[in-house]
Amino acid sequence: MKAKFVLKYHTRWGENLVLVAGRKKYPMYWTEGDLWTVEIDPCREDLLQDYGYELVRDGLVIRQEWTSHSRKPVRPGRKAGDPGTVTFRDAWIEAPAGAAFLRAHSNAAFDRPGYRGAGTAIPVFSLRSEEDFGVGEFYDLKKMADWAARTGQGVLQLLPINDTTMTRDWMDSYPYNANSTFALHPQFLHLPAAGVRRTAAYKKLQAELNALPQVDYVRVNEAKTRLLKAAYAGVEGRKVLDSAEYKAFCEANEEWLLPYAVFCALRDEFGTPDFTQWGKWAAYSPRKAKAYRKEHPDEVGFACFQQFHLDKQLKEVCAYARARGVVFKGDLPIGISRTSVDAWCHPELFNMDSQAGAPPDAFAEDGQNWGFPTYNWDEMAKDGYAWWKSRLRKMAEYFDAFRIDHILGFFRIWEIPLPEKSGLQGHFSPALPFAQGEIEAQGLPLPELFLEDPHRPGRWHPRINGRKTEAYAALDEGRRRTFDAIYDDFFYRRHNHYWKQQALRKLPELLGATGMLACGEDLGMIPACVPEVMDAQRILSLEIQRMPKDPHQPFAIPAQYPYLCVCTTTTHDMSPLRAWWEEEDRGVIQRYYSEVLGRQGAAPKCCEPDLCEQIVRQHLDSPAMFTILPLQDWLAIDGGLRYEKPAEERINVPAICPWYWRYRMHLTLESLLQQDAFNDRVLALVSGSRR
Repeated sequence: MKAKFVLKYHTRWGENLVLVAGRKKYPMYWTEGDLWTVEIDPCREDLLQDYGYELVRDGLVIRQEWTSHSRKPVRPGRKAGDPGTVTFRDAWIEAPAGAAFLRAHSNAAFDRPGYRGAGTAIPVFSLRSEEDFGVGEFYDLKKMADWAARTGQGVLQLLPINDTTMTRDWMDSYPYNANSTFALHPQFLHLPAAGVRRTAAYKKLQAELNALPQVDYVRVNEAKTRLLKAAYAGVEGRKVLDSAEYKAFCEANEEWLLPYAVFCALRDEFGTPDFTQWGKWAAYSPRKAKAYRKEHPDEVGFACFQQFHLDKQLKEVCAYARARGVVFKGDLPIGISRTSVDAWCHPELFNMDSQAGAPPDAFAEDGQNWGFPTYNWDEMAKDGYAWWKSRLRKMAEYFDAFRIDHILGFFRIWEIPLPEKSGLQGHFSPALPFAQGEIEAQGLPLPELFLEDPHRPGRWHPRINGRKTEAYAALDEGRRRTFDAIYDDFFYRRHNHYWKQQALRKLPELLGATGMLACGEDLGMIPACVPEVMDAQRILSLEIQRMPKDPHQPFAIPAQYPYLCVCTTTTHDMSPLRAWWEEEDRGVIQRYYSEVLGRQGAAPKCCEPDLCEQIVRQHLDSPAMFTILPLQDWLAIDGGLRYEKPAEERINVPAICPWYWRYRMHLTLESLLQQDAFNDRVLALVSGSRR
């Protein structure tokens, strides 16, 4: 007999339910709707006669409730008495028959059984056309969609496109540090379509900026702002402000638009985005924002004017692309800036005394400190994650798919208390730290090997670098083994089901808020619960050949990828294919050349076009639902089109922070569309593998 016990029970943070039956304990797992479930297979009838529940907090039983039954088993759907309802029904969401997904998507093609698509990853700022003004613009996406359709592709993957204007220097080029999770970046605006006249001075500056090999972030944004302000103050600008279309946009978006516009005006007035330095404006309120708008109508109005045109242009582009069978995949950053509109308006939703980051690994011995405040998930849950849902619904106005940056953040985050800088001072949050007495009973020194939880005095986390400390070296062999056992259990086993619960509290609700297809960035050291949840919720994984999920494989094998994944050669945080080939250890490249590509002899110093094409073909032939390659790697298959300096095609180097995000493609989109031989070649590759 197979039985699933379902109990509706509201628990608080850090609490878990356990089913006690037949002298055994079965951990229950939280699912949406405060339903706790556990499946027992096989389940004997005698287990149904007398069983109960334990409420556990931090490893301690704080409450027990028992339910007695007659020898007759409870039938499906029948009430089972206190403390709740126990049924033998399926409590999990099931995919419709023949469908791969739990929910229908806004792009019906994704739900077609066996769909396999191809696409290109390219940041908007990296696009180049003859009509640009020194940086890629939304209107360039029309030509990019034309090229995608011409070559049989259906998806264009972008980096975040939100406004990052903080200090108006080149460090604002970082696209993951937005001042608003709703507002679009003004640099992507096509000025003539927003009322800017193409004067002789305009054309001269345009030609100068467009001739640069990379984006000059400061000059481009200064010039665009100056020209757009002149258009805003002119006759055409006033016509827009008086139009019904503009007024409808402002009304529909007022919840985020008014705070954003006031934030921008105050940022410029005080010369800093740090709202804690704004005096009486440091704390946001809708009443004060409306009063400020009345006092500064032009400053606030200009920000609204920009957003109106950005929204209008991007929606026009989206409609254009969809008509050609091409959709956009957006990027959902895991963090928000502590000097953002979101933090200003909703400080209660964030732990402003903490910083998000990553634990140490082979690439960063001290870990990473991103500086973003961590999320106060308990507070967010009170209104059903309304902020998240609003954020996702805004994205869904433009995107049919999205990448969840660092999906691990929905399970747990590496949290570093302020004002600490090193990731070594961090700990997992949420987590199940040890009581002080548990550690003292083992004879282990507390501060030297453990970190006290900043929010729960008396609870301790093992230090991530505990085994490298002098205190650890001074332990006798027995206590070393004790610490090793505690350390290994804490970091690799203790939290697996707990973090699964945390993700299942959030992800089902958020994924159901829109029709976007969800894809997760699940690279690095991933707990076992992550692929379980992603599979159950049908979130596509990310597969990269040089970052295999199997630690026993030197390289992943595209032919063995799962269907529900995005297959790619690289990401924006890694070097493109040719640069990797030239920068990587020659022993690694030789092994790849011999074992993966099946080539004989010594690997060449450069990744020649035929090698690039073989690698691209491998990825296209994989079972993956999507093969999305960076534009640099598509161009690498053609010796005449590829850029002569592979190292300069890299978008970001995470080890260098801050990094100047300024890469631009070296040829124009107009030129790319005219490359018939190359385009026919890409079309043949795509159509031969994808459908």
